[in-house]
Amino acid sequence: MVKIFALILLLLLAALYLLKSDAEMTPLQPGEKILAFGDSITYGYGAKAAESYPAVLHTLTGLPVINAGVNGETTEEGAVRFPRLLEDESIRLMLLCLGGNDILQQRSHARLKANLKRIVQLAKSKGIDVVLIGVPTFGVFGMSSLPLYKEVADEEGIPYMPSLLPDVLGDRGLRADYVHPNAAGYRVIAERVAARLRSLGYIE
Repeated sequence: MVKIFALILLLLLAALYLLKSDAEMTPLQPGEKILAFGDSITYGYGAKAAESYPAVLHTLTGLPVINAGVNGETTEEGAVRFPRLLEDESIRLMLLCLGGNDILQQRSHARLKANLKRIVQLAKSKGIDVVLIGVPTFGVFGMSSLPLYKEVADEEGIPYMPSLLPDVLGDRGLRADYVHPNAAGYRVIAERVAARLRSLGYIE
């Protein structure tokens, strides 16, 4: 009986996590901004500035989107840089896509996760909502986002997009090189992010 009760409790907690991470949010208001924070994929490496996913997302939604992507940045470096961006109090939502350089440099996954949580928690402390985009690596069964990204999303109760980058980077027609999308790939990212933000209630 105790085991059954414990199982029911675990299922209820899991359901609450899902409800919390995918609950409908208040639409962004005029003057509120989206911060796209990350590395070269956010920056738009391999395409023109106007073809980066933050630029295309702005075009699709009409909302101000800050491109805060830095080529080659690790999560350690990003965690140091991030607080300066919070001086802009009009930021309401952050799209977090960071960790590819940690993976390429074979850095500690534990540190990667800790740095992501540090960034997410600081954003939340400032009243900024976060949507996490998983970063993939190749495994025995192909390309998929590292499990630690789901762990961060579950532990922090934030929406998560696990298949976006694996889908784009797994399509040769959508990538400029092994680890970066091309212009068409960035457009797909922007379109799918816009669709997710719409489903969450951030945009109408």
